Amino acid sequence: MPLGAKVLSSALSLALILIGNAGISGADASQSQSQGNGAMEVDMYAKDKGGSHGKDIQLEKLDRGLVAASTSEGVFLSWRLLGDEATGYNDKGLTGTDFNVYRNGKKIATVTDSTNYVDNSGKTSSRYEVAAVNSKGKESKRSASVKPWANGYVDIPLQKPADGVTPVGEAYTYSANDMSVGDVDGDGQYEFFVKWDPSNAKDVSQKGYTGNTYVDCYTLDGQLLYRIDLGVNIRAGAHYTQMLVYDFDGDGKAELMFKTAPATQIIKYNKKGKPTSQKYITLPKEDRKAGVTHQDDYRLSAEGYYDHVVDMFRNWHKHEEVVKGNWPATLEEAFGIEKKYNYPLSQQDAESLADYFIDIYAPQRSARNELRKFEGFIVDGPEYITVFEGKSGKELQTVPYEPERHDDGLMWGDYAMARIEPANRVDRFLAGVAYLDGKKPSAIFARGYYTRSTMAAYNWDGKKLKKEWMVDSGWTPMKNPFNDGPHGVDGTDTQYGSITTQGAHYFSVADVDGDGKQEIIYGSATIDHDGSVLYSSTDVMPPESAAPGTIARLGHGDALHVADIDPDRPGLEIFMVHEGGPWAPYGYSLRDAKTGEVIYGGYTGKDTGRGMVGDVDPTRRGLETWAVGLWTAQGEKISDQAPGTNMSIRWAADMTTQIVDGAIDVTPTIKDWTRGTVLTATGTLTNNHTKGTPSLVADVFGDWREEMLVRTADSSAIRIYLSTEKTNRKLYTLMHDAMYRVGIAGQNSGYNQPSYPSFYMASDIDWSKVTLPNFYTPGKGKGAK
Repeated sequence: MPLGAKVLSSALSLALILIGNAGISGADASQSQSQGNGAMEVDMYAKDKGGSHGKDIQLEKLDRGLVAASTSEGVFLSWRLLGDEATGYNDKGLTGTDFNVYRNGKKIATVTDSTNYVDNSGKTSSRYEVAAVNSKGKESKRSASVKPWANGYVDIPLQKPADGVTPVGEAYTYSANDMSVGDVDGDGQYEFFVKWDPSNAKDVSQKGYTGNTYVDCYTLDGQLLYRIDLGVNIRAGAHYTQMLVYDFDGDGKAELMFKTAPATQIIKYNKKGKPTSQKYITLPKEDRKAGVTHQDDYRLSAEGYYDHVVDMFRNWHKHEEVVKGNWPATLEEAFGIEKKYNYPLSQQDAESLADYFIDIYAPQRSARNELRKFEGFIVDGPEYITVFEGKSGKELQTVPYEPERHDDGLMWGDYAMARIEPANRVDRFLAGVAYLDGKKPSAIFARGYYTRSTMAAYNWDGKKLKKEWMVDSGWTPMKNPFNDGPHGVDGTDTQYGSITTQGAHYFSVADVDGDGKQEIIYGSATIDHDGSVLYSSTDVMPPESAAPGTIARLGHGDALHVADIDPDRPGLEIFMVHEGGPWAPYGYSLRDAKTGEVIYGGYTGKDTGRGMVGDVDPTRRGLETWAVGLWTAQGEKISDQAPGTNMSIRWAADMTTQIVDGAIDVTPTIKDWTRGTVLTATGTLTNNHTKGTPSLVADVFGDWREEMLVRTADSSAIRIYLSTEKTNRKLYTLMHDAMYRVGIAGQNSGYNQPSYPSFYMASDIDWSKVTLPNFYTPGKGKGAK
């Protein structure tokens, strides 16, 4: 039985007291119907009489999502089965609701076994509607009328921001980057959020100025509702801005949240695409009192960084770790040179030590330490979380970001390694959405995952953000901040110290323990719904490793996948790659999501940077995993060869998994492991350099299959590709599975990862075990459409 599901004891069980996203399985629903003459269908609409939703989960009100596309065989139609419209199952899919299809106002078909149809007589001028038909033959209101796309895609026109020039005279341009979706006006249709990255966007370890980051909100027809300019005090790159689009307060309309700073402003547009107003976010009262303004520019020039180091050295004697005796009392001792200065240091002596550190000590550690050229970083100044109204972009609240950066990365370990990288580990941000109580969504904002690891959970009630809990590993102790190994060391916090070095460039959200409340899978550690540590995974180092026989963390990694990978094991599994090399017990591992115990894995002795899961070989039971070779869900090696690892997509009619390929200047394709290329997205490009990820892969409309959203080569539009392969598999929209939905909300965070449903979804899907979600939609009551 799926996680969180409870079997109905009889046909009279009209309360459906269920937990989490789960609800019940198809088998349980069919059993209930057979026992009680369709009592299930009655109950699906029986709640919400007095505004109380019991233990139901809040999900989106969605419309039918009908789309049509012209093909060589006629007009292909695809639409949504909503999560509460399925009440049972058969050998082809879920049952409970059928559909009448209309062309130009005339019924042309009744579809019972899927949510798509091919009209062989359809024309590009035809108009189509679909209406649901319940078990008694009663037809509901027809969907909105649509006309066919000329191709298997539609373009959302974009307004590209103007080019810019950095303070040192470097020109840059813009391209559309990551995306998210949300219904901002409550009409059941998604709006589209686009992040714009400048051509000089940086990884946090790369020096140099960047242009501003922008976030736009568009309707499907390309109307720009507003643009948020994050300003000069938010650096551009994959690790800095993670946007959350979700209905957090339950009013049926999505909000937008992300990290902001002084100079962040909202620009509103009219229907003609012209800006009508421009307004800065509200600085908190304490910052205004301290003299902070929106004209402040906290970006460091190379000279500014030098001055920053001099100031840090002049105050060395005051540093908390020096005062406690944890760090060397003198910088000379820290650098391993003869003591020659008196403390507190004079300006002249601090400059002398700064020159030595930048010109001699740092280059001796690594030739890549070019600190004289260190510029464009932001190492101080206020940081905020701002909540925006999804429809208008109006600022609703701005609060300080927690935790603050504290310093330029000195205590985060940014100076401790051979590669000295100020503002690196301190500026690693992640964000996501989780149903921590199994009912309402919470926003999760995280900072750090190599050394100090932190995250905070917030509720938004429509007026104020309320912090639910805070996770903080504490600092990883160092004897010398300029020469130490801060990774793999417990933090100073007694409760959370074990989670250091365990995070990935992305976190997943899932109910791993079956209590109906979602957890945060923070790489190799998992935080329970209440903010406690569920586990932090470790294992024994193998004989060929750097420390045989010792216990070590599984550690950090670049790719993380949480799904029902092995349907014959209870619960979910986690597949992750690890970059600890000879200091990690595995290069890749599959572990039990509830306990964190490793099911299988392999030691590689190197940074294993990519990995993926999916049903690419339908002859094998379960989802395959691949990082080094291709493996079954049970750990049997299939091949030394493997599919690509950029992004997966559910594109095929048989529920196998396909892979999006193509990075940098290569035209994106969708590839099937056995059939080869099934789509070439001519005229488009993926994002995020070698990661080669689309702007978004999600079930944004149509049937249960995912659409691919990519930018056109000139970023004049977002192109949405639709699978037009007819399927006879009937499943509700994946957006009505809470685990999948929050995965989509967080897909833009860090290194974009695919989203997975809470149930086993593959070519050999067992329909009796597909969870039927028990949910309500804000404003209209349970299951409202």
